[in-house]
Amino acid sequence: MWRSIASNALSFFVVAVFLGGGVLLWAQREYSAEGPLDAAICLKVERGSNFGRVSEDLAAQGAISSGFLFRVGADYADKTSDLKAGSFLVPEGASMAEIIDVVTRGGASTCGTEVVYRIGVNRATAEVRELDPATQRFVEIVEFTPGEGELPEAYTRVRQESDTRYRVALAEGVTSWQVVEELKALDVLEGDVAELPEEGSLAPDSYEVRAGTELADVIAEMQSRQEAIVAEAWAGRTEGLPLETPEEMLVLASIIEKETGVAEERRQVASVFVNRLREGMRLQTDPTVIYGITNGQGVLGRGLRQSELRRATPYNTYVINGLPPGPIANPGAAAIRAAVDPAETDFLFFVADGTGGHAFARTLAEHNENVAKWRQIEAQQNGN
Repeated sequence: MWRSIASNALSFFVVAVFLGGGVLLWAQREYSAEGPLDAAICLKVERGSNFGRVSEDLAAQGAISSGFLFRVGADYADKTSDLKAGSFLVPEGASMAEIIDVVTRGGASTCGTEVVYRIGVNRATAEVRELDPATQRFVEIVEFTPGEGELPEAYTRVRQESDTRYRVALAEGVTSWQVVEELKALDVLEGDVAELPEEGSLAPDSYEVRAGTELADVIAEMQSRQEAIVAEAWAGRTEGLPLETPEEMLVLASIIEKETGVAEERRQVASVFVNRLREGMRLQTDPTVIYGITNGQGVLGRGLRQSELRRATPYNTYVINGLPPGPIANPGAAAIRAAVDPAETDFLFFVADGTGGHAFARTLAEHNENVAKWRQIEAQQNGN
């Protein structure tokens, strides 16, 4: 009898172990398998939340098959205490394991509402936009000019939300004065800067910021990125350039930046100025003259006068020889690379061609023909 009982007990134990192992294997497969989500969603995790609330939200949106298994998986992976607040993009078919990684990895939110402050050459704007999880494209909610008029309600509302992301986007060719003045108008930043950053020292790029970030810290990050770009470009420069220092490279790059917005032209424009420097010719470029008038404080807003083209200033390259004493804007990485890797041409002149680009010439006669064509285009555009 006792043998029978022992035998039955052993059999029951074996079956229980077998079934337990099967359940464990099933749970592991379910945890790592493709999830039921048929379209991406934006998951918002509030500050002070926990995996219980997150699992309920995910289950309600059809992102997981079992809230219990999701919570057990997080506990088994020892990630229960790693939950981060924010808005996170959960892709279509994401497994429980992948979702847990998304909400515990840290870093900036990957979806939800974003405010982008764009500092451009002619104007600055702020855009409130939201990521559409299905298309993974941003949808604009409102756009306005910081520092002008009453703030839109949509902006003041998202400013109060903890998961709103902020970004400053700096365009190529803006001056340091423009950057500082526009940053001062942003209510998301705090503090001031002790002195105006050197012209050319700020890297045009996109910068993630947080509410309460010090303005000086943003400027420092812009300077740090530009220093790295300049160092890398100078180290990889073409041999035989008429440039003695990284500072001269930055001056030339700023002129290239202001002369063309066409990416494919940068190295050709660079070649014209490099060829002129080699020949001992004056650079004769309008943007430097304009900088000598404005000192980088705003846009001239009109054409240059003949008296201004003849007036001697340190930045009037129709009068001075060689490069001006400093950069005339903050050039981007592409313009900096073009300055130290110009195209191999014998071009000495260029003029606008009416398409947004330029017509290049080797001789003055060719250049004069191109100028005549441009004058005709200008007259047609002005209705004359």
